[in-house]
Amino acid sequence: MRVSRLVSWMLRGLWSWARRHADVRSGSRAARRFAAYGPGTSIAFPPATIFGEPWIALGAHTLVGADITLTAGMVPGQQLGEAGPVIRIGDGCTIGRGSHVVAHRSIELGDDVFTGPYVYITDQNHVYADVEVPVGRQWPADDPVRIGDGTWIGANAVVLPGVRLGRNCVVAASSVVRPGDYPDHSVVAGVPGRIVRRYDPEAGWVPPLRSGETPRGENASAHLDGGSMAPPEV
Repeated sequence: MRVSRLVSWMLRGLWSWARRHADVRSGSRAARRFAAYGPGTSIAFPPATIFGEPWIALGAHTLVGADITLTAGMVPGQQLGEAGPVIRIGDGCTIGRGSHVVAHRSIELGDDVFTGPYVYITDQNHVYADVEVPVGRQWPADDPVRIGDGTWIGANAVVLPGVRLGRNCVVAASSVVRPGDYPDHSVVAGVPGRIVRRYDPEAGWVPPLRSGETPRGENASAHLDGGSMAPPEV
């Protein structure tokens, strides 16, 4: 029993040490595998799945949470050509724990993009046009994703291929953002996601904020009217 407790204590201590010191830091051998890895940037330990580093570019002072899936291409070792990075994440971003950024063509996050935990962003989707072939065996469709500077994406949100979010947008927790263009300062909520609030330079917030209300991305799904505005054109 004493041996078991000692081993358990040692393992917990080792794991705690690794959590503090085994992150991927700028200048390390692991960081040099990436297309770009800016100063002050870190990927927390432990990651979930990371591959295609030569086609992944991370800006400066960006923090990527533990259990992250960050992949470029179908499988490890796939050559994606000379077109440049498939994933670009800008400066000053924070990607929440357990999130997935899964790219095959192009996913771009601007500067100062923040996400909650367990966000899923992809530029590829399965197709089902051929009714004689299993869906998983049909060649998928790719559509680039662009997320503008200063955008906040709440926990458990899904960003589908073909989404183009403008600057300083908010995606409410657990929303599914459909393909299309979303203007700057849009608030998107629901399944499927709809623009439920936007900012007009002359009119201000439409619909207006309630008295004493402050727009808060993490609670957007709780206090916004999901049917107030039409979705973007696809």
